Amino acid sequence: MKKLTALIMIIGLAVSAFAGGNKDSGARGGSVKPNKDNIKVGFVYIGSINDEGYTQAHDKGRLAVEALGVKCAYIENVPENADCEKAIRDLIDQGCNVIYTNSFGFMDWTVKVAADFPNVYFGHCSGYKRAENVSTYFGKIYQARYLSGIAAGYKTKVNRIGYVAAFPIPEVIRGINAFTLGVLSVNPNATVEVIWTSTWYDPAVEKAGALELLNKGVDVVAQHQDTTAPQIAAQERGMAAIGYNVSTPSAAPRAYLTAPLFHWDVFYTDDVKHVLAGDWTSRAYWEGFSNGTVSLDTLTANNDPRAASVIADVEAKIKGGSFEPFTGPLSDQSGAVKVPAGTKMTGDDIWNMGWFVKGVVGVISN
Repeated sequence: MKKLTALIMIIGLAVSAFAGGNKDSGARGGSVKPNKDNIKVGFVYIGSINDEGYTQAHDKGRLAVEALGVKCAYIENVPENADCEKAIRDLIDQGCNVIYTNSFGFMDWTVKVAADFPNVYFGHCSGYKRAENVSTYFGKIYQARYLSGIAAGYKTKVNRIGYVAAFPIPEVIRGINAFTLGVLSVNPNATVEVIWTSTWYDPAVEKAGALELLNKGVDVVAQHQDTTAPQIAAQERGMAAIGYNVSTPSAAPRAYLTAPLFHWDVFYTDDVKHVLAGDWTSRAYWEGFSNGTVSLDTLTANNDPRAASVIADVEAKIKGGSFEPFTGPLSDQSGAVKVPAGTKMTGDDIWNMGWFVKGVVGVISN
């Protein structure tokens, strides 16, 4: 009887250990905090590493981490649902003890898994939820969007510019607003019309959105999307385009003007170095021109000749701290003053922006 009881207890312990397999078990990468001898970095990507856009920009950051001599792994084309949780846990199963998730919709899944693995360091891109072992990170891409708006404002002949946008969240809204303010700074008669696609990555849907705007009469198309489809649509109609994320002049060489660019290697290598140094702490990383996290692509010959010198001057002022794109007076679409003259919006107000500036044509849907 004693032997039977002991056998039952052993079986019970084994079952318990198996049932807790998704927790911080000894067989996983999350059992020991990362250091220079055991570090392995995992990336969860919303799209493909060859998307010529957002995920490709992030993957350049992964390659920079590997150049440090650090082992990496990644899972691409992960939807913003429970598949994200599975992908994170799969990477931990592979021994990853530093995890980065690169899309806004991954936020809750990242925080959930992080609670189960306190010895794993996490970074979530573009979100706002943090924990002791979870940082957030993003770039002040709105600075580069403002400059790209200057290029668009000079280029348009009909004073109507289109903007193909993914989702009505603050990240996208602040980008549209910054772009519009850049347009208006050189062309106060222009408007920016927004169309929502409800997708980050869908070439067919993005192209259809761009074509709808072009059919309405815009002659420049900008985007907050992960593919080059809006640029291709603009070229097919003989119009101009502003890209996003990475430099893609070859995708639409007759249309491409420039693009706001992310340089994720700046964050990823810095964060991993903090892990290796043993001084990693949770933080809200949000940098821009000042340290090279974002930039504006080289202007092509498709640009109006007036654009280059003006953009260079404004960029220097942003870098030097003498100019902030979100400085009043700023009014919303109704004409109501949201930011008084001479007042700069705070970082929190810019981060949480939920209204359109005057000059934007479109509605922020729920």
